[in-house]
Amino acid sequence: MLKRKKTKYGAVILCLSVLLFVSCAHKSGHRRDRERPSTTMADRSERKSSRSVSRKSKIVNKRSNDKLEGSQIFERYGSAVFMVFTTDGSKAYQGSGFFIDNEGLAVSNYHVFKGTGIGLEQIKLVGSDEAYKVTVVIQKSEQEDFILFRVDCENTNYIPIATDKPKIGEKVYAIGSPRGLENTFSSGEVSQWRADNLMQISALIDHGSSGGALINEYGEVVGITSGSFADGSQANLNYAWSIDAVKPYIR
Repeated sequence: MLKRKKTKYGAVILCLSVLLFVSCAHKSGHRRDRERPSTTMADRSERKSSRSVSRKSKIVNKRSNDKLEGSQIFERYGSAVFMVFTTDGSKAYQGSGFFIDNEGLAVSNYHVFKGTGIGLEQIKLVGSDEAYKVTVVIQKSEQEDFILFRVDCENTNYIPIATDKPKIGEKVYAIGSPRGLENTFSSGEVSQWRADNLMQISALIDHGSSGGALINEYGEVVGITSGSFADGSQANLNYAWSIDAVKPYIR
């Protein structure tokens, strides 16, 4: 059972009806009507980052010999993906994130947190009626649009990290919460690599999918779903950042 720092769930979802319409999906991030707060979640110092090493966390990289069906992947790892709610003090936003160890170590997109206030973020786990907080930001990159952080919970389900990048044409599965629709599952292929850590994918994602998990056929996370190259395109011109961008800060 998860150990948790309790917060009333009534405060979790910051105007959920608004969040369903103001969800993150684009690399540009969410827009703000007010000036950025002087202290923000994404700009929090990386002090205490050594905790990511000192904790007795469980990170598995060993690949299974057998490929998994999509239904098996969702059954195993659906609860490792969570919803993220943030606010800049003016508007509320919703994105996604996922765990990569059993001690609350998590990954999302930088733009999901950019410009939002420290302590105003809310993490909602599948099947939970509690609100969780981010305890420390370990590393972040606006250029490669990732943020590595810990959440105040443990014994979390998590997705093993892939050793290798997927090849063009390989099957991938996305789990996230587009438009606030919690833990939506979709599938597709790696369409192309556009940069060392930027892959084009045909798996369907939308606003709110930002920060979700992109998983290969072996049940390993290979990327962070981030947005679309052309908003509104019917050609599934979506993209995800490779989990390789995060790896140097995990070990």
